[in-house]
Amino acid sequence: MILFLAAIIYPMMQAFQMSLYDWKVLKGLSSEFLGFDNYRRAFDDPIFWRALVNSGVYMAITVPIQVVLGLLVAILLNRKAPARALFRVLFYLPVVTSWVVVSLMFKYLFADNGVINWALRDVTGLTDGNISWLGDRWTAMAAISVLGIWKGVGWSMMIFLAALQGVPRDLEESAAVDGAGALARFRAVTLPAIFPALAFVVVMLVIGGFNVFTSVLVMTDGGPAQQTQVLLTYMYQLAFADGEYGYGAAMAVLLTIAVFIISILQLRAFRGRMGSAT
Repeated sequence: MILFLAAIIYPMMQAFQMSLYDWKVLKGLSSEFLGFDNYRRAFDDPIFWRALVNSGVYMAITVPIQVVLGLLVAILLNRKAPARALFRVLFYLPVVTSWVVVSLMFKYLFADNGVINWALRDVTGLTDGNISWLGDRWTAMAAISVLGIWKGVGWSMMIFLAALQGVPRDLEESAAVDGAGALARFRAVTLPAIFPALAFVVVMLVIGGFNVFTSVLVMTDGGPAQQTQVLLTYMYQLAFADGEYGYGAAMAVLLTIAVFIISILQLRAFRGRMGSAT
């Protein structure tokens, strides 16, 4: 409890306090009390709303695909097959690689003269020239989302793989004896058994989607012209580039509240589903 209060609660209270001031970090400067002006400023800030939309789009793209691909790969690697352990390691490898390293790699892949444009232009002939992937808001968000999916599928796979180990074999065998096909067995036996793991994965991926940071910072740095800002990169820019610590703290508080509400709603929805299934 002492660690929780010191490492979680106190910093949150400090951030909320900062959000009420024009906070100054330099010694000798006084911080002006603004009340809730920073929050009102956020609601009138078009870049804040754009960053919120970008974070939501990233979450909406990456979460379903990571869930589906992670579950599919877990089902495939749960079967007895040659080199199964090797493939598990290979699929999980992106999860433990550095965000900075893979972000730089994808920045090179999607550069104007990068590998993706070379493949589309010279190999397949699908395009006549280079596509400025990172020079447009939505193509840049697509590239960033591809990175998020590639790096996150292995994590979802491991959670689902652990859950699949606990699926009762006797129920699957009974369903097979009764004539149920693979899809029917998955829907009637496997899915209800791994539903708690599915709920956990979705909640954690949604939280992670709203907290995307490093890939955006490295690949686009919020550009061009603030078009690819997400909530965390905009907060970072405000606090550590512009020195507006109070305004950045206000955004952090708003993001925390939003993620908390979304998580609670998801948990209630999943709890209701698990209760009705029971």
